[in-house]
Amino acid sequence: MAKVRQDAWSHEDDLLLAETVLRHIREGSTQLNAFEEVGDKLNRTSAACGFRWNAEIRNKYVNAIDLAKRQRKEKKRAMARAEKAEHKPTLVASSAAKHQEAEQFQTSTETPINANSFNSHITMDEVIHFLRELEKQSLHSNQSQASLEHVQKEKEELQKQVDRLTQELKQTKSQLATMQEDYQAFIQIMDRARKMTVLEDQDMRTAPAFRMDKNGNLQQLAQGSN
Repeated sequence: MAKVRQDAWSHEDDLLLAETVLRHIREGSTQLNAFEEVGDKLNRTSAACGFRWNAEIRNKYVNAIDLAKRQRKEKKRAMARAEKAEHKPTLVASSAAKHQEAEQFQTSTETPINANSFNSHITMDEVIHFLRELEKQSLHSNQSQASLEHVQKEKEELQKQVDRLTQELKQTKSQLATMQEDYQAFIQIMDRARKMTVLEDQDMRTAPAFRMDKNGNLQQLAQGSN
């Protein structure tokens, strides 16, 4: 049946792919065989499994990959010692040595990992538990990154609001200074007008003039008369 599945990878799919690849590494098989096995189980192509492994999963399991490779080495060393003990022909030993050299060359091309980070003698259950915990840590790290990005966006928005309010405050202060200058000019104009009005009133309110008539009575003279 043709492998046509193209939906999104689930957490269980990723875990199956990781466990299968690590098992093939420990057993001395190739990653291509692992991709074929997973593809058969998930109804996906081996190319899709390989792309998923290299693009999304491999970097999350670098320590586990190193552990699987060291377990493979221990297994092959044990087989080599057993072959020597049984006095196998030299041709067989030479073939094993060449195979080991090819394995060392392949290992040297991978990302170097601290050899003391894991114990060589570890059970399969411990490996699976380690993979599951590592996956949880990865999910937590992604959530923390998303939260940090959200906080950063909020900070940028708040900074924009602060810049806008600061600009509006400067404009308000400038308008207030202009209004104060206009008010002072208005007060000065009103003060001059008041003084002019007082002077005009004083001029209009001159003291009344009187004169005595023939009979000795005082008569008020009209303003402006001589």
